[in-house]
Amino acid sequence: MIDGSDTGRAGLSAIREGYLQAAASTAELVRDPAVAAAWDQPSALAEFSVRGLTGHLASQVLVVQRLLAVAAPEAAPSTLSDYYAKSAWIGADVDAEVNVRLREFSEDIAAKGAPALVEEIDSAMQDLRSALPAEPPGRAVAFSGRTLLVDDFLITRMMEMAVHSDDLATSVGIATPELPSEVYGPVLALLSQLAVRRHGQTAVPAALSRAERAPGTIAAI
Repeated sequence: MIDGSDTGRAGLSAIREGYLQAAASTAELVRDPAVAAAWDQPSALAEFSVRGLTGHLASQVLVVQRLLAVAAPEAAPSTLSDYYAKSAWIGADVDAEVNVRLREFSEDIAAKGAPALVEEIDSAMQDLRSALPAEPPGRAVAFSGRTLLVDDFLITRMMEMAVHSDDLATSVGIATPELPSEVYGPVLALLSQLAVRRHGQTAVPAALSRAERAPGTIAAI
C-alpha cells in the first residue's frame, strides 16, 4: 500500500496536498471554453460523450466532498491492492453493465451543463480545502461497497483525474494539463503496481528497460 503519511504544507499529508492540486487542475480543465464548445460531441473515450466524460472527471472531486460529509464506516479498510482486485470494471467490456451504469451516472452529473458543473466543482473545492486538513490520518471512507483509508481513496481519485484529464483534453483538442510531482508520483506508483499485478514482475521492467524483450502492452487498467 502506498504510504500517504508524509506531511505537506499547512498540515496536509503529501497525498492530500497532491489530491488538492489534481482537483484544482481538473477544475481548470473543465472551465476551458473548448470543453463547453464540444459538450455534445463524442469523446475520445469509447461510448462517452464529452459531457459524460466531463461529468465523470468532475465526480472525482464531488465524491470526496460527499464521502467526507458522512460518518466514517466501521469496517476495516482494504488495501489498495485488494480494492482493485475486487473492482468489477477492470478489464470489463465497454458494454458491460458496470460501465453502462458509470456512463449513465456521469451523464447525470453533467446534465445541468458546463457552467453549472464548474460552479459545483468550485464549491466542492472550497469545502475540501478546509475539510481535508481536519480529517485524522486513520479516517476511512466507504466507496463501491468497500472501505478505504481516506489517503488511499484520494490516490485512486488522483489516478482517475490524471487518466481522464488526458482523455478530455484529447477529446476537445487542447493540451493535456501537466501535473505536479505530488500528483504524478503517487499515480505512477499505483499504475506500476497494477501493471505488475496484471502482467507480472518480468513484463513491466522489460517494457521499461529492454525494448527487444518488451511485451505488447503493460497497460495497468
